[in-house]
Amino acid sequence: MKILIMAAGRGTRISRHIHGKPKCCVEFEGESLIHRTVRVLTEMKLGEIGIVTGYQSGEVLKEISQFQVAKFHNPFFDVTNSIASMWFAKDFFSTSEDVIIMNGDLFVEEALIEQIVNEQTLPLLLADSSRIETADYKFQWKDNLLKKYGKELPNDETSGEYVGIGKISHKFILKFISKMEEMINAQQSSVWWEDVLYSFTGTGVDIYIKDIKGVFWAEVDYIEEFQRIDEHLKEKNGS
Repeated sequence: MKILIMAAGRGTRISRHIHGKPKCCVEFEGESLIHRTVRVLTEMKLGEIGIVTGYQSGEVLKEISQFQVAKFHNPFFDVTNSIASMWFAKDFFSTSEDVIIMNGDLFVEEALIEQIVNEQTLPLLLADSSRIETADYKFQWKDNLLKKYGKELPNDETSGEYVGIGKISHKFILKFISKMEEMINAQQSSVWWEDVLYSFTGTGVDIYIKDIKGVFWAEVDYIEEFQRIDEHLKEKNGS
């Protein structure tokens, strides 16, 4: 298995609270988010880890310098989105290994990763049905199949919030890369990497959803999420 971490973005929505540093470099209990993520993945011994950087790449790589990680860089991070970052890391993909793709601003613990590691009904995205009212990016699913998606999805059509992590089978990699190349060549460099998967909906390719309701997670897009993580760790550690 391979794990690719998307960590090229600037994080404009929270940047004023973190003084312009990469959002994956914010610290919790003295450990940066990206260091924690790579440490947890390394300790789980799941397979090769890769990372795509962009904004303040040197700062991000310094945080994980002690780990064995395949490194990729998107020099156009300021004018592109994560689909372009993934394009720069396309050589990381393999037709013999499944790949987990996760956003670098995601707070992870083993319990979260375990929810996706052994899943073989792919491609798959994680979602949380307990978060509808406060959801940032929304999914509607039925019988574990993605039906609708988007930030503007009404609450009464929302099944839960997208978590920021997915998994693609090695058998699907060539189709995925081909579609990504097609979108890049059509100048669609301003969309997310997940839009490659979304583009398959309605084409006979099922995109599966796994509901992780009850497992703690947070994406550091807003200061409120930073505070949620801080409170979670204090509760976990009994402080």
